[in-house]
Amino acid sequence: MKIKIFASLLAITSWVVIQACQSTSSVVPEPVRTIVTTDGEIDDVDSFIRMLLYSNEFKLEGLIYSSSMWHYRGDGKGTPFISKMEMTRKIYGTKTNLRWPGTQWMQELIAAYKRIYPNLILHDSNFPEPDSLLSMIKVGNINFEGDMDQATEGSDWIKAKLLDDQPGPIYLQAWGGTNTIARALKSIEEEYANGSDWNSLKERVSQKAIIYTIMDQDATYKDYIAVHWPEIKILYNTSQFWCLAYAWKRYLSKEELRYFEGEFMKNEIIKDHGPLLEKYYSYGDGQKQVGDDEHVHGDSTRLVNAQWGTFNQFDFISEGDSPAFLFLLSNGLNDVSHPEYGGWGGRFVAAKEKPYFFADGDEATDFNPLSGQADKIYPQSRWIKVLQEDFAARADWCIKPYAKANHPPVVHIKGDANRIAKPGSEVRVAINSEDPDGDKVTIRVWPYAEAGNGAVEVSYEEGQIKVKIPSDAAIGNQYHVVIEGKDNGEKPITQYARLVLSVSGLN
Repeated sequence: MKIKIFASLLAITSWVVIQACQSTSSVVPEPVRTIVTTDGEIDDVDSFIRMLLYSNEFKLEGLIYSSSMWHYRGDGKGTPFISKMEMTRKIYGTKTNLRWPGTQWMQELIAAYKRIYPNLILHDSNFPEPDSLLSMIKVGNINFEGDMDQATEGSDWIKAKLLDDQPGPIYLQAWGGTNTIARALKSIEEEYANGSDWNSLKERVSQKAIIYTIMDQDATYKDYIAVHWPEIKILYNTSQFWCLAYAWKRYLSKEELRYFEGEFMKNEIIKDHGPLLEKYYSYGDGQKQVGDDEHVHGDSTRLVNAQWGTFNQFDFISEGDSPAFLFLLSNGLNDVSHPEYGGWGGRFVAAKEKPYFFADGDEATDFNPLSGQADKIYPQSRWIKVLQEDFAARADWCIKPYAKANHPPVVHIKGDANRIAKPGSEVRVAINSEDPDGDKVTIRVWPYAEAGNGAVEVSYEEGQIKVKIPSDAAIGNQYHVVIEGKDNGEKPITQYARLVLSVSGLN
């Protein structure tokens, strides 16, 4: 039976438990419901293009224009505005509008997506229909940074999704400010707070909404959501996204840099891969976004940037918002229900005094073997090479038939992926892999020390993993082992399974 608006939380709770306890990597979870809110910066455009090529992996239910500290339309009356955020207040002072890219760019990209859609569904029938995507584009709160005074078409769309009778969470991606999301929540509060069922409704919505935000791009999370909806789970990315954003040259190794440089981006992704990827912004490509006078990256005479470095034609610019949807991919890392596990969307740790607030930064560092130090960017940058290889393989889906492109392998753990182990014991786990294209899959296993309580000895030979639990392991400790399967296709793809071993004194 479907949940009604004031019904119990049983169905939602059951869904979360199922998601958290998938017993083998061969079980494919239900696609995650998600809504994107975006301020339309050039890196949002590039993130949007990549997201469309992964839209078979999750269930898109809203594409909402919103504002931020960097981009707002103004109210059309010449009303002056000054930012509440210190950085943009100092940079821009008082403005009546700011770098507004308009409310048509998503429609234009979906028109290009429509042209490649017949080819995409040769590779996976779960790609959403273009008209369906167009129907979920809504204009949210865009007049000013932090605008949430009035309900909008976009905020009402989010509100309706949060109040519907479908089980499972809705991931609300904030690529700009959280203001349209905040307005949706405020509309719910205004309509229902005086009702007798308010407490149960508020609890239900709090369990349903999960916000993934890239920095604070306005003050609406701090000023409204955190105060009025403190039990909504927040995934707060303030550091890790930078290796996929404008500052990528600062954070990547020489080997990783090549996957963002013009030779790779042009040949493997942008050029000769259809009309959607032709619209992907890169350095020196001659493109210019309407409305944003600071988008000069496409000008081939302005490839030296005092803040970010010196670039060549077709070099990557930024996809600072991509971690928000990469977090949702069902690639075998099983991190959707466990932000602390780490995966393609980063790794997050719950704040000690705010259990619903998961953040990156100093508390979520991973040891970077390239620098020999703990690194707060490495939980994201460790995946850069495989992310870009995967993107290149997806680019081929835009133009090639199934038999000429590469597709993800699958790695299976035989039996339960979550197991009990005793201190000092050796755990043996059988695994296998398969590839839809008949490619050879090379297996690598490694302990993800930071995702659990440290590293373990692990080896792999002839379809079996051996894991040695430390003799001094404390009861309750968890140890994570990542099984990585990479095929040998022309555009290689890597997928995973994760073994989680919990230490107990029981036999």
